[in-house]
Amino acid sequence: MSFLVLDHINKNFGATQVVKDFDMSVQKGEFISFLGPSGCGKTTVLRMIAGFESPSGGRISINGKDQNGLKTSQRNIGMVFQAYALFPNMNVFDNVAFGLKVAGKPKTEIEERVKEMLALIRLDHLSDRYPYQLSGGQQQRVALARALAPKPQVLLLDEPLSALDAKIRVSLREEIRQIQRQLGITTVFVTHDQEEALSISDRIVVMNAGHADQIGTPSEIYNRPATRFVASFVGTLNMIEATVADPATNTVKIGDQIIKLREPIGALTHGDQISIALRPEAGSLAENAKGDTALTGTVISSHFLGSVIRTKIDIGGNQISFDMFNAPDAVLPQPGETVTLRFNATDFLIVRD
Repeated sequence: MSFLVLDHINKNFGATQVVKDFDMSVQKGEFISFLGPSGCGKTTVLRMIAGFESPSGGRISINGKDQNGLKTSQRNIGMVFQAYALFPNMNVFDNVAFGLKVAGKPKTEIEERVKEMLALIRLDHLSDRYPYQLSGGQQQRVALARALAPKPQVLLLDEPLSALDAKIRVSLREEIRQIQRQLGITTVFVTHDQEEALSISDRIVVMNAGHADQIGTPSEIYNRPATRFVASFVGTLNMIEATVADPATNTVKIGDQIIKLREPIGALTHGDQISIALRPEAGSLAENAKGDTALTGTVISSHFLGSVIRTKIDIGGNQISFDMFNAPDAVLPQPGETVTLRFNATDFLIVRD
């Protein structure tokens, strides 16, 4: 049975519809990420789950209980914001204890729970410090502990890492995921950072203009995007314009080269235009590389990016980026050089609107 259910949710602000027929079910203990650009509606959905906004249509339920008529304080939800929102006049211990005190918990229970939470985030040695005495990462961990202290049934995280520098973001997102697994708490995480979503989620909701374009595992979202928007937003993807050569044999023409696709072309006929996609990490330039498909082109440029060498190749008027891992003896392809990219036909994806 699903634990958190968003049943055809809509949200209007005046004449503007910002969330459109949003429908999904979340299992207990699942980690879900809402991923999309600014203004796509992901935070609005989160705020409706929290009770800060009311749906214009649809129903939200948690553990089988309708939430639409409940205030935020009645929903037993923990929330962590981008801006930490710690009380500056309270030390770490009192910040974490705040929700427990509001709930009227006994002093001994509060002390025990706060100590447990501070040990969980590994800041028990800083319980007497005030927010201004902590780093950004430490403040966000305290905010997480404060949200978890009252034992909420759902944890909501609204871009909690976007104000931190890159290295701290990586370590803290891994820590959040570890804590979430340890506690088994159902979690919804909002982010515009695809790497964050791909690295820590059980499933990802890719949002576009208020609509869920695709819901799937990180692997499904990355390897099999369902729409052109998902394909272009998640990861780097080569978009290749081709012409249907023979729908009966599932072949297409790129420039003057013909290749066979594994994915059915569909109702297209000879001469129709078709968009296909290829990830930069697919394939190899090595002559002995495995693969049932090859395309020959001319090198436009090569760039050394540390662990990766990125090469741009012109194939039939399409600029295709290709990534290969760096090695001490790696030789960068030179502009003007003719090369053959070998890969499997299954690496190609037909991109549909």
